[in-house]
Amino acid sequence: MRHPKAVLFAGEKPFPNLPAVDHYAGSEKLMKKALQLQNELGPIFDITCDCEDGAHAGAEREHAEMVAGLIISPENRFNRVGARVHDVTHGHWRQDMEILVGRAGNRLPFITLPKPCSAGDVEVQIEALREIELKFGVDRRIPVHVLIETHGALREVWEIAALPGVESLDFGLMDFVSGHHGAVPGSAMRSPGQFDHPLVARAKCEISAAALACGVVPAHNVTTELKDIEVIKNDARRARTEFGFLRMWSIHPNQIIPIIEAMRPDFSEVQAAAEILIAAQDKDWGPTQHEGKLHDRASYRYFWELLERAHVTGMDIPAAASSRFFA
Repeated sequence: MRHPKAVLFAGEKPFPNLPAVDHYAGSEKLMKKALQLQNELGPIFDITCDCEDGAHAGAEREHAEMVAGLIISPENRFNRVGARVHDVTHGHWRQDMEILVGRAGNRLPFITLPKPCSAGDVEVQIEALREIELKFGVDRRIPVHVLIETHGALREVWEIAALPGVESLDFGLMDFVSGHHGAVPGSAMRSPGQFDHPLVARAKCEISAAALACGVVPAHNVTTELKDIEVIKNDARRARTEFGFLRMWSIHPNQIIPIIEAMRPDFSEVQAAAEILIAAQDKDWGPTQHEGKLHDRASYRYFWELLERAHVTGMDIPAAASSRFFA
């Protein structure tokens, strides 16, 4: 029986199947705490070790070396620990890449590029990354996640999303609002303003639309709420259902599970997806009926990606579908 990946997306760039949470940690203590939690819960969230804001001035090399050491450590069981490097105007961004790729290139799931002002800025860093991979004999192309947090990056977001190697577009809300010179109020950095202010909502729509059109995952900014679980869930739910984001940052362990739960597909849809895909595979992906409705490859693609999202967010998949598609 042919697997849906082989049939439904033949010849196409596969859509990245990323965990629903990208958890940021800046210090060694917080990185180790995040790794411990990931080992307890499984790879249902990524960890990004921050070599930009996490590094003290003058200690950039030591910080990057510490991050590389954590990535290659036995505690990193799932190889879902990435890193954010300095921006293209900073004197240490290439050094960050040299250290990370040189020591941990074969275990790096992604590198995040902050604060580009144009697609050209992103291209410069991607080209450097490819050169460094060759230099250190890394036989894979490390995916790149790009932070959209400047006016220039938003203006060229479609060009950025289309660049080879880009896997995720991440919205940097705080820097984006700050870049408006006070014209956008500080209330737009938190809910409900972050969803309701027209300039911020426009940015989110552009980022999500560009990412999804180019086969890239749109990742939503953090929520500033650390304790109220319902507020955290609601922020993630609005990001997912109103703006199409499939992934979201967290900055505190309390945020991880609520975001994952809000990003999960509806359970009834998961059950239906499993039944439809099993029937389709039994018919070698020809048209089928389910509860009186016709399905073909167009709807199979939708249900397959829904089932993948359910799997990556740790939902219980019906056993028959799990054994066929995720064994």
